[in-house]
Amino acid sequence: MQIEVSSISGWMDKWKKLGRKFFFLSIGIFIFIVVVVRFPGMYRPVPSPIRNRRLVPKSCPLRISGQTITPLNNTKHLLVSAFMDQRVKDFDIRIISIFRRDSIQPLHCLFCCVGRSSNTTTPANIKEHSDNFGFPFVTTDVMCQIPQNCNATHVTLLTQPESVKVSEQTWLPIRNKKNNGKEEKRLQFDFTVCISNLFEFNNALQYAQTLEMYRLLGVDRVVIYNTSCGPELDRLLHSYSQEGFVEMVPWPINKHLNPSRGWLFSKYGGDMHYFGQLATLNECIYRSMDRSRYVLLHDIDEIIMPYQHDSLTPLMDMLQQQHPKAGVFLVENHIYPKKPFEESKRGPLPHWRGVPGFNILEHIYKWEPDRAAEYHPYKLIIQPRMVEQTSVHLVLKMFGEQFKIPPELCHIVHAPLSTPTVQPLEKIHVDTRLWDFKDELIPNVNNVLRRAGLLY
Repeated sequence: MQIEVSSISGWMDKWKKLGRKFFFLSIGIFIFIVVVVRFPGMYRPVPSPIRNRRLVPKSCPLRISGQTITPLNNTKHLLVSAFMDQRVKDFDIRIISIFRRDSIQPLHCLFCCVGRSSNTTTPANIKEHSDNFGFPFVTTDVMCQIPQNCNATHVTLLTQPESVKVSEQTWLPIRNKKNNGKEEKRLQFDFTVCISNLFEFNNALQYAQTLEMYRLLGVDRVVIYNTSCGPELDRLLHSYSQEGFVEMVPWPINKHLNPSRGWLFSKYGGDMHYFGQLATLNECIYRSMDRSRYVLLHDIDEIIMPYQHDSLTPLMDMLQQQHPKAGVFLVENHIYPKKPFEESKRGPLPHWRGVPGFNILEHIYKWEPDRAAEYHPYKLIIQPRMVEQTSVHLVLKMFGEQFKIPPELCHIVHAPLSTPTVQPLEKIHVDTRLWDFKDELIPNVNNVLRRAGLLY
């Protein structure tokens, strides 16, 4: 009798344990059903890009370049960006590139066409830019014609089209397809500034002041091509990028070439002019073509300053009305060296002393060289839809006319780091135009420096 009671007791214990397991398992299943079925937004699997045909059409490649500099197979050349551009007869696509001048060979454009099972090629037309300053590598436009009945989404270049393996090619997406810059009423910005090169600098105070000056003058967007910069400047630009005012474009030119730090090969050496400045300026024009009314091409130590208007908008409205066929406006460069009396971030704003970089508000002493003996370079305000190729100080190819803005109406306040501290006093004139903006500029600069964690 004791054995039977013991056996019954053992079975009861086992059933209790199984009951508890079943109870907890049931609770787990219930929670899963509530979370996944009742509230599906809380859990959503990421769709595969290969299966999502809306993202990747059938004939499009899987090896799409996500880089700003893409080596071209079997060459020494580099591809930057591809844009729809139908302003030049017989061509539809412009690929901005960097080519080695002594090894340019015939190329073919290969297109990815939506809905086609096979891809077709057309001959490429290679156009070197005329300004190379003696360097081995030059900014180059590769012009392509899209085949008939092809809705092209991507393009690449081939050296041997007969033996091509599509799976081994790296493709560039074709940009500016929506309106090709023809409908100005859809443009997102009035003024975009293109800063062609940033490498190794950490002048955060100068950047903050200059970017805030751009904003006060009516600039909507600043595009900066970044090779490298110091930690404080990186924090500042990251803050501007999050806000949306600055667009940072990675520019790892030093991973592909030995970029020059100067503009002339015979003096500075290297593979390409000033970290590929001409390639970035041209890329920025096409990047901005269908979204900005005007593009300003200059450096971070330069401010295009109107002297008879409060901002760039009324200035350009007036000039455009007076010169309706002009698509290029040349702005004279004026140098504002360091103070004749050496100072650095002293005076009423000692809290800026801990921020790397110089104070542009101290640069009020304009150097006036003899105009008959000295060359005054220009920087550019352009309508991007009227420009085909540009250099630093002049446009190489355009579709309209150009106009030189009188310096008393507008000129560049240029405060470079490399100018001598002391100039002959007879050539120095005080110009406090920057101070007209200081009541708004100073608090705005303080705010952005605090937001970036550079001012406490």
